Amino acid sequence: MCADTPDYKDTLNLPKTDFPMRAGLPKREPEWLQRWEEIGVYDRLREKEGREPFILHDGPPYANGNLHIGHALNKILKDMIVRSHQMMGHDARYVPGWDCHGLPIEWKIEEQYRAKGKNKDEVPVVDFRQECRAFADSWIDVQRSEFKRLGVTGNWADPYLTMDFHAERVIAEEFMKFLMNGSLYQGSKPVMWSAVEKTALAEAEIEYHDHKSHTIWVPFEVVRSVEYQRGDVKDHTDLLNAKAVIWTTTPWTIPSNKAVAYNPKVAYGLYEVTGTPEECWAQIGDRYLLADALAEDVLSKARLEAGMWQRLRDVSTNELHGLVMRHPLAGAEGADGFWDYEVPMIDGDHVTDDAGTGFVHTAPSHGADDYECFLKRNWLDRMTHNVGEESEFLDHVPFFAGLRVFDHKGKEGKANTAVIDKLVEVGGLLARGRVTHSYPHSWRSKAPVIFRNTPQWFAAIDKPVGGDDTYGTTIRERALTSIDKLVKWHPQTGRNRLYSMIESRPDWVLSRQRAWGVPLTCFVKKGALPTDDDFLLRNEAVNARIAEAFEAEGADAWYKDGAKERFLGNDADPEAYEQVFDILDVWFDSGSTHAFVLRDRADGAPDGIADVYLEGTDQHRGWFHSSMLQACGTKGRAPYRNVVTHGFTLDEKGNKMSKSLGNTIVPEQVVKQYGADILRLWVAQADYSADQRIGPEILKGVADSYRRLRNTLRFMLGSLGDFREEDRVAPEDMPELERWVLHRLAQLDETVQQGYRGFDFQAMFQAVFNFATVELSAFYFDIRKDALYCDGETLRARSARTVLDLLFHRLTTWLAPILTFTMEEVWLERFPGEGSSVHLVDFPETPAEWKNDALAAKWAKVRQARRVVTAALEVQRTEKVIGASLEAAPIVHVEDAVMLEALKAVAFEDVCITSDIQLTGDPAPAEAYRLPEVPGIAVVFEKAEGEKCQRCWKILPDVGTHSHEGTCGRCDEALA
Repeated sequence: MCADTPDYKDTLNLPKTDFPMRAGLPKREPEWLQRWEEIGVYDRLREKEGREPFILHDGPPYANGNLHIGHALNKILKDMIVRSHQMMGHDARYVPGWDCHGLPIEWKIEEQYRAKGKNKDEVPVVDFRQECRAFADSWIDVQRSEFKRLGVTGNWADPYLTMDFHAERVIAEEFMKFLMNGSLYQGSKPVMWSAVEKTALAEAEIEYHDHKSHTIWVPFEVVRSVEYQRGDVKDHTDLLNAKAVIWTTTPWTIPSNKAVAYNPKVAYGLYEVTGTPEECWAQIGDRYLLADALAEDVLSKARLEAGMWQRLRDVSTNELHGLVMRHPLAGAEGADGFWDYEVPMIDGDHVTDDAGTGFVHTAPSHGADDYECFLKRNWLDRMTHNVGEESEFLDHVPFFAGLRVFDHKGKEGKANTAVIDKLVEVGGLLARGRVTHSYPHSWRSKAPVIFRNTPQWFAAIDKPVGGDDTYGTTIRERALTSIDKLVKWHPQTGRNRLYSMIESRPDWVLSRQRAWGVPLTCFVKKGALPTDDDFLLRNEAVNARIAEAFEAEGADAWYKDGAKERFLGNDADPEAYEQVFDILDVWFDSGSTHAFVLRDRADGAPDGIADVYLEGTDQHRGWFHSSMLQACGTKGRAPYRNVVTHGFTLDEKGNKMSKSLGNTIVPEQVVKQYGADILRLWVAQADYSADQRIGPEILKGVADSYRRLRNTLRFMLGSLGDFREEDRVAPEDMPELERWVLHRLAQLDETVQQGYRGFDFQAMFQAVFNFATVELSAFYFDIRKDALYCDGETLRARSARTVLDLLFHRLTTWLAPILTFTMEEVWLERFPGEGSSVHLVDFPETPAEWKNDALAAKWAKVRQARRVVTAALEVQRTEKVIGASLEAAPIVHVEDAVMLEALKAVAFEDVCITSDIQLTGDPAPAEAYRLPEVPGIAVVFEKAEGEKCQRCWKILPDVGTHSHEGTCGRCDEALA
């Protein structure tokens, strides 16, 4: 430009905005949190009348530590559901909650006691419970602050707590419904037991880790045969004194053996030892019963080489059915006949010939399959009670009394080695070894658990429970019907998982031998047996007194002096009854939340049923499961309509996060470095239904996506600074390009709302993100910058600004449930005001008539043709023939006549951002540029002719011929 050439920069309508390129989220997000608090956004939303409630019921986290990344994923997903449904026209209430009872908190208090040298059992139980309550309360405040920092909206001022007095009352009332409907009973069966925590554990409280166990091969000698007159049973006296060999990884259970199991589908043989090496426990002439598939492996473990044994014959399962054996410790000196009982051979489907010996040592007090075998035969009177709560052999067990399986820290005790040594001493061992295998551990203490027979309280899930029988008469029937007919599963695999679990699960163990929780509010008659009709006191007046006391004083009332007399009153003799002091499984607490949150609260669900439960996949055996069982026992159906499941969070390499590996990502650190919106964007971009990965590189990629989106929004804000309502153009009057954008908005509106309603955030966000960064930034904005900057008040410019306004209202609201803070910043940049907030508005209605499939098909072809032109120009730019596309005036050869007419109708030079363009149906020369994926279009490069307009930079022949120096006709008119 010459020195005397006018500078037209100030005449351009360039974007003007104070919206910064750099977000500064870590610093600014707390300001918006404070603002939302001040203007009461959540409460103002509740004031909107006539809306259909939508209730996401919060699965309560434990109040016992800072948040981890899984908490962040969970709560952000919930927040996106709540916010999106609110903006789709619902009254989407969200009551956050906390699980306050149970072992996690009790364990922390015990750790504090141990550090001070105090004994928990010497502290008054009410005092201990108060310490647990105070501990939970302190962490609730911490976690509440951390959840709010993530931008999670909700009734934070009035959350639900399972330790609130009303909640404890309702939990007790829900339990007493099981008491009154007859499904509650006391039984004795093996449960997973933590010797460290001294309590039974639910499956949901178990995790599996590698554990090194002793392995032993133990022969059980056949002492007699029951004669059967069926099948091929004729003469099997040669089986007398033969030995059925079992294999086990729990030697400590041998003293409690009561049977040996076989499988009728397995092939068995009789094997005889013909030779032995030195240091071998087998003797020449010994005969062993073994599964044929495993015999060679077993005998090699006994140090017998090939040629030292022979197979004598097949052994039919009919023969096995009639065998009776002696216990390997029978007759041991000093045992006083403790094991001098017969050990029957029984059939069991759980026996396989994949590993072991083909025979399974059966101790019904210490194994689930073992117990089921005895239950099926009505042999529960043969159960043993040999192991105490610290995994110690009780005093009545010879040789082993006081020896523990695991010590108080979860390390191996002396029980296993003592049993093995005694078996060696009495000649009761064939082989021994060690094996590393997956073994159940308590997820709190991380210590291995045992199966232990203890008296526990159960809810029978196959007994008719009365009440509403619409979906079945038993808990199991109602649950299975609910799963199939009443609940939608996201993903559908969740249905299969929970269905199979409930289909095969045993009765629900309700009791725990701990102190911090809601007690089993029931009384048992002294001297009565659990099978007696009057064993449990069932009295409505007693129940009412308990409920009234819990409402006023909490569950501590159960433990106060004189509680039994107070509750029984004149309705039962206190001397005739014992008060139960076990507490309820904490899963019963959280399973009951539908009653005191959804049913009882003013901001609950009108029918007591949540629209959605959302938790991690582990909750199929946890909260989803217990809520289903509990509600089916008391309401008659599932307490939810939708179940959404998310996976676990792993590091960038797909490894589980752990402090020891140093690969943990803490939400607080992400928020401090990037801001909560980056964490929220990571959640939206992830396939939450599977396990997700997160790490520094992944977060960098998320931050880059955020920047691209922010730039799109910044351009819109800058271009809308001077938009006036009187400039609005009706859609039917707009150019085709603008009507194409409206068509895409109509399509996206369906995608967005379907995505939010179906909880498919990844697909929904990806569609919006691609639209914003590709179709808008790289296509529509790129084309329309010229008109927005250089046109005067033309129809084209006003149409573009109208479309930008429509885009603004949709993109900001569509993305507000995800980028909670950023969309508020964008909204307030345009609509500042004391009570203004994007979170107070709904998604705008998008007219269906905006959809125009014919126009969309036409513009799909236009965009294809544009690709060929821009690719051809990029070759010239790379070769430095031109510096910008406005220096070009290419010739475009179009074979298809319909496409040619379409391109002529849309100002194709503006679409391609060239100064001029020639469209022709003539055959293209060989040297023309072509893209193989877009056949029928070829481009011949030509430079634009004329001078460069000093205002719009287009190169046109008429530049310099108008009243404003150095301008083209369009710019001269705009300046006029």
